[in-house]
Amino acid sequence: MGARRLRDDARARSRSRPRLAGPDVTFVGDFHPAIGGGDDDGPVVTDSLHIHQAIAPARAVLFDFDFTLADSSEGIVVCMNHALGRLGLPPAPADAIRMTIGLDLRTALGILAGEEWRSREDDFLEHFVRKADEVMVASTCFLPGAACVLRTLHDAGYRVGIVTTKYRHRVEDALERDSFRALVDVIVGADDVPRPKPAPDGLLRAAGSLEIPTRDCVFVGDSEVDAMAARAAGVPFVAVLSGTTGEEVFAGYPVRAVLAGVGEVVGEGNGPGM
Repeated sequence: MGARRLRDDARARSRSRPRLAGPDVTFVGDFHPAIGGGDDDGPVVTDSLHIHQAIAPARAVLFDFDFTLADSSEGIVVCMNHALGRLGLPPAPADAIRMTIGLDLRTALGILAGEEWRSREDDFLEHFVRKADEVMVASTCFLPGAACVLRTLHDAGYRVGIVTTKYRHRVEDALERDSFRALVDVIVGADDVPRPKPAPDGLLRAAGSLEIPTRDCVFVGDSEVDAMAARAAGVPFVAVLSGTTGEEVFAGYPVRAVLAGVGEVVGEGNGPGM
């Protein structure tokens, strides 16, 4: 039902949603022709699982974290304003901070405080990280459908990864807290790569770790930064509208599909996202 609410909210923001032509594909007790059969060849979709047609041909499904799988915006707002305050700056509006989620912290500081404050970015990062150690994981909640998606893809034989601008250990801790860690094969955080998204480094590292070509992966994300990273890495991209980025932004990128939320990636019974 959570995925349905996300879908309704997204439709209210836009009257038309670009989608892949044709109905969503359902594979019941059979192999997808682009995947093959057996553990050596790729995923096997069984037990009446419904995998969205933009996802189904892939061997690995990579996800952004914030506003794609989870919402940690409450903690991010607290940490951002704590760090700004330690620099002697006034708090930023919560909505302005939410618009920076998915960007690296240095870029976010420039947007919220002005480029002249980039000279203090090391101090800003130190204050942010210390506060995040206290509040971030506890304030993170997984979005409707995220647990079902991770479990379904894992059980169907897909390799699953997360590529984020968060520190890796925060994502690991959130997954461990809710007993989801075993469902994810690889996590690439901001501390694992020299360049954060929109650079392709994180996606390339994840695909390399899984030993799966980028063309056989798909990346699911909510922001323009995600779309840019996918294009740079040569990874097919599926957008979700559960963040702060409007559907029209994704029109300028090679997007396989635009979904209301992560719950539409897989579904049971009546179809994807139900």
